[in-house]
Order: sequence, then structure tokens, then C-alpha cells
Amino acid sequence: MKQLLKGNEAMAEAAVRAGVEAYFGYPITPQTELLEYMSRRMPELNRVFLQAESEVAAINMVYGAACAGTRVMTSSSSPGVSLMMEGVSYIAGSEVPCVIVDVMRGGPGLGNIAPAQADYFQVVKGGGHGDYRLIVLAPATVQEAIDLTYEAFDIADKYRHTVVILADGNVGQLMEPAELPPMRPCDPGRARAPWALTGAAGRRKNIISSINLVPEVEEEFNRKLQAQLDVIRRHEVRYYEYETVDAEYVVVAFGTAGRVAQTAVKQARVLGLPVGLFRPISLFPFPEERLAELAQQARGFLVVEMNAGQMVEDVRLAVNGQAPVRFYGRMGGVVPLPDEVLTSIRHMTAKQEDYR
Repeated sequence: MKQLLKGNEAMAEAAVRAGVEAYFGYPITPQTELLEYMSRRMPELNRVFLQAESEVAAINMVYGAACAGTRVMTSSSSPGVSLMMEGVSYIAGSEVPCVIVDVMRGGPGLGNIAPAQADYFQVVKGGGHGDYRLIVLAPATVQEAIDLTYEAFDIADKYRHTVVILADGNVGQLMEPAELPPMRPCDPGRARAPWALTGAAGRRKNIISSINLVPEVEEEFNRKLQAQLDVIRRHEVRYYEYETVDAEYVVVAFGTAGRVAQTAVKQARVLGLPVGLFRPISLFPFPEERLAELAQQARGFLVVEMNAGQMVEDVRLAVNGQAPVRFYGRMGGVVPLPDEVLTSIRHMTAKQEDYR
């Protein structure tokens, strides 16, 4: 049964229903409702909630709980996620699973509390130091935010990896009818993975650390990490397409920009323009193979983002010069309007050669 749900609270409840055992976080707009919801809901279920003294403390609490095999998460917004990045790198270097929700806001610096998408580079390209990548899922609706959050914990456990739900502030704040998934039992027994630090006797001692002082040992670990990322690339790609079957021009956008772009594409179709929408849902692994296929039929691409142009670089790599790639973006928390995107579509289709 569908309910009218707010994005932040819907993601929190989805995590609860996925069996999250512990939440650590710090308030920052526009994700604070998620933390507030958890502050009530987790104690009701005799699960762990703790508001840390900072985002640095929160991510290190996540790290500790993850090492114990606990199904754990945190949430924040852009400046707070920046503070977490050292801990995220330690988590990657230790191969422990967790889920992070990043509800993006305007920047740089403290910026503002308006929706933006300028965390793409920070989150999708790894964030902290070292040769690692995060699995990054970008919802465009409240229902997608629920479904991806619910699934994120299983993905994190499967690969012993960090999964980020990358939602712009609009997704976190809007209210839409959506359906919540069933409640899973919160089973601490699942946390007792063979690698976890449980204090159990009768087995080989477990040690979790991200330090490898011998370069050759560190290189071998990195080779293992890259092999795992190749598996993730093969199995965890997600995307949405609209009117791409006969599209001669393709608009590429994620999150709220993807919703706006879909409205513009509908308007373009009414005008008789052969335009389609490609919305990446997994930002890593990026759906580059499907974009390369679309480049075989498309005469041009338009990338729409709520930033100065970040995902557009991955689109250009995927298209690989087979068609021109144009960009339209709004920055600082300004959400583009469908009419603005439609204008860019009309320019692209009318004067495609100008954008080579």
C-alpha cells in the first residue's frame, strides 16, 4: 500500500526494514530528518542510535561497528561527507561493509541547503586516498530511494564494500506516494561473518587493518581490490531509459536533473523531435557499455546536471567521440527548469554540428 512519504524519512525506514542494527550520524541540512527519524525509530526497536560529536566521529563509529560484522549506516550532506572521507578510505582498506546516504547541497564550502549534484566527483571517483571506488546509487524518486536503500545493505554485504545512496536535496525533501518494503528480522547472527571481530573462541584469530607497510603486500591487496571492482562492474550496473528506441538525440541526467530532463524530453517529443532520456542509476559502476551502444545510433548527447559539469566527463569517455556531447548545468543549488533543458535540446537538434 502506498503512503505519502518524505524522501529522508523514507530512506530511514527502508534502512530499518532492511535490518540495519546501528546508526551513527550528525545533523546537517538537508538530511537532518533522516537522523531525526532514526533517533526515534532505532530505540523503539532496541537498536543502536548515536548522534556523534562530528562527522569524523560518526564515520569512525561506523568503521568500528562494521568491523564487528554489524549492519551499519550513516548519513550526511556534502560538507559532512567531505569530513568522512579519511574514514571511508580506511573502511575500503579494511574490506568491511557499510551504507552511507549523502543528501547533496549547494557548495563549495558551507554553501547552502538547496539541492545540488556537485558531490559527483567526491563520491563517484572514490573520495578519500587510494585506489578504491565506492558503489554509488542515485535515486530520482522517493520510491527509488526506498528500493535502493533497502537493497544497498545486501550489496554491501555481498562485496564487503561501501555503498553510497547519492541523493540530491530535492529527493531528500520532497514528498511522494511510495510503498515501503517488508520488515526483515534484525538478525545479529548474520553479522557474525567469518571475518568479523566477534571475540569468539575456537577459531583462527581475526585481524582487520588497513595498514600494509610492505609495498608488495599493499600492491597485492590493491590487485585483489581491482579484481573485485571488475566483478562489480559486470553485475551491478543500473539505468533507466525513456524513448531511446528511435532516439537520434539522447539527454543524459541523474537524480532530480533526470526527472526534469524527462519532462523536457516529453515536451520535445510533442514538438516532433526524436529525443530520448538515459538516466544512470548506478554512478559507479557507470553504465558506459549501454551509452556506447546508444552512441552508435545517436547524432548527439546532452548532459544535464546540477553542477558545473562532472558526470559529463564519464559520458564523454563512454561515447568516445562517436557523437558530440553538449552540457547544460545549473550550480549552487539552482534546479534547472524543463523549459531550459528543452531550449538546449532544440539548439542541439537544430545546430548539432556546432557542438562538435
